[in-house]
Amino acid sequence: LDQALHLERVGGGHRLRYAIADVGAHVVPGGALDAHAHARGSTVYCPDRRIGLHPPELSEGHASLLAGQRVKAVLWTLDIDADGEVVDVDVERVWARSRRQLDYAGLSRSTDEDDRALVELLAEVGASRRARIARDGGVTLPLPEQEAVEQDGRLHLRLRSSLPVEDDNAQLSLATGMAGARLMLASGTGILRTMPPATPEALDGLQAQARGLGVGWADDESYGDVLARIDPESPAGLAFLTAATRLFRGARWAPFATDIAALPMPDVITHGALGTPYSHVTAPLRRLVDRYATECALARASGRDVAPWATASLDSAAADTASGARRAGDVERRCVDALESVVLNARVGESFDAVALDDRTVQVVEPPVVGRCDGDPSPGDSLAVTLVSAQAPAGPEFAVAAS
Repeated sequence: LDQALHLERVGGGHRLRYAIADVGAHVVPGGALDAHAHARGSTVYCPDRRIGLHPPELSEGHASLLAGQRVKAVLWTLDIDADGEVVDVDVERVWARSRRQLDYAGLSRSTDEDDRALVELLAEVGASRRARIARDGGVTLPLPEQEAVEQDGRLHLRLRSSLPVEDDNAQLSLATGMAGARLMLASGTGILRTMPPATPEALDGLQAQARGLGVGWADDESYGDVLARIDPESPAGLAFLTAATRLFRGARWAPFATDIAALPMPDVITHGALGTPYSHVTAPLRRLVDRYATECALARASGRDVAPWATASLDSAAADTASGARRAGDVERRCVDALESVVLNARVGESFDAVALDDRTVQVVEPPVVGRCDGDPSPGDSLAVTLVSAQAPAGPEFAVAAS
């Protein structure tokens, strides 16, 4: 558990206290555990297990914000005004104790008075922060998750959209990451999560796909306006959101230390999907770079220089996290392909309704899978496709059915 939170209304806005596991207080720079974390870079998640960035004794034990456990933490305090603007930020090392562990589904259903008050506060902050990001030109991509469920002795795939409280809580992490980026940029040392903005060519391509899918896109609308009103569980909406993921490319962890010639300020300092500088500081138990970015933010907040061990390893922290993220992404894709193959293997030869994402890829309506396709469809075409293969690790492959 990386995070614990406390929210309250202050004036016309809100105060967020966000306690984040203080991994830097447990890992000796240059030691065996540090080397182990650099070798992994990121936690890898599989359907039935996870391979942690850190040993479970740390990540699920004494460094975790387990309910009732007194633990070392980094406390972010953010004052957020009624317009969603972070007007003040502080960060310090503390001892913290999480009162209890919550889950999204249970919190959403709870009738407990304190739980309902928290849901209400989260909704207020979430709404103000989403509006703030929209004003900065940022967007939210509400792509639903694919889940496997067992029914009548068979596996089935279905989509699950995020609960409102999940999206609201995500805004707290985003706000903290933006505050961290602000501190690091002010100090001249840190690691940003950057992404170039979508190119005009990519936006023109997405608009053409929207027309093909029957998704309305007025001339005076931004793609953020369109994304905000899409039904993610409709066939056309799901196909459009899947196509829109192609706008979000080129993200990287960009280290900088302006007093070191080898680490100048990156050319791009903003995150294109958020419209502002952003950093990763809220998941240090599962992502290496967060430990280093946190050290840089702490140094700025306390008016001291960044520790030499952190400055010396900013570049390797970014590179090793990127390597770990690629490994985790590859594992996730292989797991998805394997699962889809298991679900679909007995249905080879069947026909399905689908929407073409491009001339090689289709989004099947039911079950909700993306697969390769032969037959040269045009983006946005509504198709009947035939499943010709469902083999792991390649995943499902379709062909346009004869009309």
